[in-house]
Amino acid sequence: MIEIKNFSKSYGNNVVYENFNLSLEEGKITCLLGASGSGKTTLLNALAGLTGYGGEMPKLKCSYIFQNARLVPNLTVRGNLALVCKDMTKIGEMLERAGLSDKAGRYPVSLSGGEAQRVAIARAFLYESDILLMDEPFSSLDIKLKYKMFDLFFGLREKDKRTVLMVTHDVDEAVAAAQRIIIISDGKIKYDFSPDTPVPRKAEDSAALREKTVRFLLN
Repeated sequence: MIEIKNFSKSYGNNVVYENFNLSLEEGKITCLLGASGSGKTTLLNALAGLTGYGGEMPKLKCSYIFQNARLVPNLTVRGNLALVCKDMTKIGEMLERAGLSDKAGRYPVSLSGGEAQRVAIARAFLYESDILLMDEPFSSLDIKLKYKMFDLFFGLREKDKRTVLMVTHDVDEAVAAAQRIIIISDGKIKYDFSPDTPVPRKAEDSAALREKTVRFLLN
């Protein structure tokens, strides 16, 4: 179990979290769902050690997939993956699994948005982390490409069952991907529930769960 205890964070007079507690089950995909500005990214950044905070955070090796791919522009696709893994055999296998073998020698400027995000996902899984943090990594993609990214994500995760903490304001992303959905508002947990259907969920099979989640969000 990953334990966050008495987490507190303020920006000036703006208190985002105060004595916030959260337990994350290892090997599960947990989604923090809430409106923009509700503190979701702040929690991820604290876990990753990117911002200061009060309280207790576990010391974890973190992979991080951001809203934008954040690739190093003067490195090729292979070079970006080599930043987190020096094993060229593993990199080659990852390129193949991610459908990027023919892009290995290209630079980020020549990639489409979807291709760049595939590289970012591959890089996150190549790094041997304790937890994978995802900050709305599909928000800039159209619906068709978004579900292709889901297929890639779940295909890569099938092997190692990485613990995942994902944040989003998109109900459909949470419903499709999360084994546990936590709705956050004003730095507090408003609802916390674990759907009993397997992931990834298809939209046509999860209408009832989507309706429930929307109802909680609007309540």
